[in-house]
Amino acid sequence: MEFEATIGLEVHCQLGTNTKLFCGCTTLFAQEPNSQTCPVCLGHPGTLPVLNKKVFEYAVKAGLAIGCDIQKFSKFDRKNYYYPDLPKAYQITQFDKPFALKGGIEINIKGNKRVVKLERIQIEEDAGKLIHTADGSLVDLNRAGTPLIEIVSDPDMSTSEEAYQYLVNLKKILKYNEVSDCEMQEGSLRCDANISVKPIGQKELGTKVEVKNLNSFRYVQAAIDYEIVRQIQDIQNGNKISQETRLWDVDNGVTEPMRSKEGAHDYRFFPEPDLPPLILTDKEIEKIKSTVAEPPLKRKERFISELKLSEYDASILTEEKPIADYFENALKEFNKPKEIANWISNDISSYLNEKKIGIDQFPVSIENMTSLWKLIDDGTINKKIAKEKVFPLLVESNKNPSEIIESEGLAGKNDSDEIRKWVEEAMAKNQKAVDDLKNGKDKAKGSIVGMVMKASKGLANPQIVNKIIDDIINS
Repeated sequence: MEFEATIGLEVHCQLGTNTKLFCGCTTLFAQEPNSQTCPVCLGHPGTLPVLNKKVFEYAVKAGLAIGCDIQKFSKFDRKNYYYPDLPKAYQITQFDKPFALKGGIEINIKGNKRVVKLERIQIEEDAGKLIHTADGSLVDLNRAGTPLIEIVSDPDMSTSEEAYQYLVNLKKILKYNEVSDCEMQEGSLRCDANISVKPIGQKELGTKVEVKNLNSFRYVQAAIDYEIVRQIQDIQNGNKISQETRLWDVDNGVTEPMRSKEGAHDYRFFPEPDLPPLILTDKEIEKIKSTVAEPPLKRKERFISELKLSEYDASILTEEKPIADYFENALKEFNKPKEIANWISNDISSYLNEKKIGIDQFPVSIENMTSLWKLIDDGTINKKIAKEKVFPLLVESNKNPSEIIESEGLAGKNDSDEIRKWVEEAMAKNQKAVDDLKNGKDKAKGSIVGMVMKASKGLANPQIVNKIIDDIINS
């Protein structure tokens, strides 16, 4: 008997507001434990929640970016359960009337494009954090009340590769729209995977198992693969799959039972009495919609179709929105997409990686970078000198590149008579290369060009060098 898997993902994304969902406490990461709390997020009797308007705007923006149907009427509910890191003994979330329904994330598996459908997105508050030690457990409530959106997919995937690409593309959309930093190591993006298996052809889904503690996309992929094999083996051995929550054991690469899986009735949902419903107008939705960024996959396709960039170049340039924005702003000043792409993916990216900074902190203005590219393009300076000598000075000073070239004496040599002397000297010292060129072996030209560049200290204009070599050989 052959089996197939059904996979759905629940992604919790922390929205990038400065303060919490229902109070004014800061959301800064890695602060002194329990230093970012107040009576509201600690659940003191008599306190009342007040909705952070920016949270709602960010949530709606995320929903629109993912193609959801934004609901004009939604409401908050109480999800009741007792756990030490939940001071109120309930979580404020959305149950039967979430703010966003449907939508989807495009994936491309081996050239086959399709959209993974979403069920809903809801706004909710985070719980605190339990820190387990040998002596017991400690509670840090700094995260309690932090604003989240929970993005729930349909059970619409069947392989871990689909799940991985779904998460990568979802994260990219959220970051593009600047609603979250999506830093998984800081808890800004967390994922739970729901996995079941069933015989191929069976309509009824198998028993669902939820896997938690997945703090990287690769762990999500590994946990799904492990869980599919585990469930199939259990069924083949005559065992019944239990509906449960399991934890991913990173060290051993296995899932372990955590607790039996609760149903909605276990949480005793009821409407949050201290918060009014959320009501949106068409005008408000359109206003937020006007701020939604062009989808990264569409931007990538546009770079390929309109600018004739390769799949690789377009992928590099659209990986992060600031880089794509930098590229398009540079293109307005220097309309040579391939040259700009090469500089961004090589020299500029190497500098950013070395300094561990983003392109928004790159010290060279677009005006000065495009000026350098224009000087290369018109032959004032050759590319090798530009990369090895001018660019390092440019990132240090952000001066006009023309000033750097002049002060350092790096201007290219364009005097044909002077360059001809270097070419003739090089050819006289390399008769074999001359003979090979005469016999049609064009690769031999490289050794002559190299000798000329060495003699000119890299300043000879390569185009003129090549033309003179061709003239001499042809004559």
